[in-house]
Amino acid sequence: MKDPKYVAPTFPLAIRLLSGDTKRGFTFVHADGTERFYPFSELCEVVERRAGQLYAQGLKKGDRVGLLIPDPEQFILSFLGSIMGGIVPVPMYPALSFKNVATYHDTVTHITKAAGASLLLTTEATKQFVDPVKPRVETLRDIVTVEALTSVDHGTVDVDVEPDDLAFLQFTSGSTSRPKGVTVTNRNLAWNSECFMIHGLDCSNEDVGVTWLPLFHDMGLIGYGIGTIFGNINSVFIPTASFIRNPSIWLQKIHQHRGTIAYAPNFAYALVNKRLKDKDVAELDLSCIRHAGCGAEPIHAKTLREFAQKLAPAKFPPKCFLPSYGMAEATLAITFVPGGTGVVSDTVDKKGLEQGKATEAAAGAEGSQELVNCGRPFPGHEIAIVDEQGNVLGDRQVGQIITRGPSISSGYYMEPELTNESFKPGPGGHTWLYTGDLGYMVEGSVFICGRLKDMIIVRGRNFYPNDIEWVVSELPGVRRGNVVAFGIDVEGEEQLVVAAEAFASEAEALKSVIAQAVVADFALTPADVVVVPQGTLPRTSSGKPQRRKTKQMYLDGALARARAVQGRDEQGGDAGASA
Repeated sequence: MKDPKYVAPTFPLAIRLLSGDTKRGFTFVHADGTERFYPFSELCEVVERRAGQLYAQGLKKGDRVGLLIPDPEQFILSFLGSIMGGIVPVPMYPALSFKNVATYHDTVTHITKAAGASLLLTTEATKQFVDPVKPRVETLRDIVTVEALTSVDHGTVDVDVEPDDLAFLQFTSGSTSRPKGVTVTNRNLAWNSECFMIHGLDCSNEDVGVTWLPLFHDMGLIGYGIGTIFGNINSVFIPTASFIRNPSIWLQKIHQHRGTIAYAPNFAYALVNKRLKDKDVAELDLSCIRHAGCGAEPIHAKTLREFAQKLAPAKFPPKCFLPSYGMAEATLAITFVPGGTGVVSDTVDKKGLEQGKATEAAAGAEGSQELVNCGRPFPGHEIAIVDEQGNVLGDRQVGQIITRGPSISSGYYMEPELTNESFKPGPGGHTWLYTGDLGYMVEGSVFICGRLKDMIIVRGRNFYPNDIEWVVSELPGVRRGNVVAFGIDVEGEEQLVVAAEAFASEAEALKSVIAQAVVADFALTPADVVVVPQGTLPRTSSGKPQRRKTKQMYLDGALARARAVQGRDEQGGDAGASA
């Protein structure tokens, strides 16, 4: 067995080094509650054969294959098998219904074309949602199901994979633009895995990761499907749909498998707070958790404090919280707080923040805002805050976050112009990733404020959409997390619009409540407040609000039409409960 602190330079070598390990491996929890354990020894054999089956389809080293597989077990085996054979997998969101199917086909078509994929791999159950894409993409030779792929054993293939070979294409979620294919090499994977598994989590062979995260996005895929192989630890995979239906299953599996590492976006902790019943807490022992990470979207200290309080009877250790910052262009993680630190926040003056300065304020003071410390960069990596001219800013000055290091991608696949916009010369003459995120530093730690491109500027004041969305989401009657704030041009001046989802019976009353809340918290009067039915506001496959698309829907009148339908439903009295 390999030294737990040694990190192989390529993924194929990492998994082959575990070919004799019969104790640790991957456990897949099925929708019916049964489980399937693959020790690393067996996992190595299965993914070696899966590589051979992909080659039998005419694929070879360097070819791209799109993966649209909802089942975590088959997705992981196909993804790992692709990398083992030097084939470049392209994870995509798998459709499970015909809801918004036209938009889904557009997205899959765009990603397939951008990746130059010659084959799409799906399942018998989901093939019907993928088939319409084939005639729209010239490079696409075939759409194959996992069931057909694995029906014949074609043996293994012997392929040399080098550290700088492209491992896979990680398409961005498209929250601010159309998805772009981030190039991730084996070297990127090895470096970032070492960063978060060893320097960030201080993992040992005794650790157990438990996740429900979607595997077509970086946090679940790299954090649990790849990093755990480089780090040689157990992982337990829960279907994402199972968690959404019943969030307590995540905690139950942590309890059952004595999970030590759990990671999720802020919304997941909020969902547990809302859905978990006291009787469920009483049956849990979560004292085993070493790290409960949080990232991928704005982190709210209040949410994590409520989670810790709710699970205190289950012996959940609050100091295990591990806020972090990362993005696809950095492979996965950029910064972590030190393990055992818990949630550390900074309270700043809102007005100062609007002017680009993170001025300290008393906790809970009127006009203050609490931001969570997301930690420091990993060894071998740097982070800086710069102004619009690229000058490095000092502590508590707000600017764009930039970063550099061996985990950082070299750019977007076959997109030189987009690459040059984000990966460009910066301090010291080095190439830096310009993240598009706004933040500030305090003694080496980074605090995130929002997205540069989504900034709303009203009469010289800067407003971060996620701050406004958070305040509105907390109002009774508003569907939490289903709020989008954006700016529009009104006679040459930028103005705020807030769109929120709610039930029809509450729509008109909520408009004034939302407006009053925004005025009270931000001294800003919205130009318009639109309350629409459930499911109206567009989101990415990872659940992030699509502000640009929402803005376009507003300008096109689509939100007004949805509101009109909602109003008719309310008058009719038969649709409000399902809106």
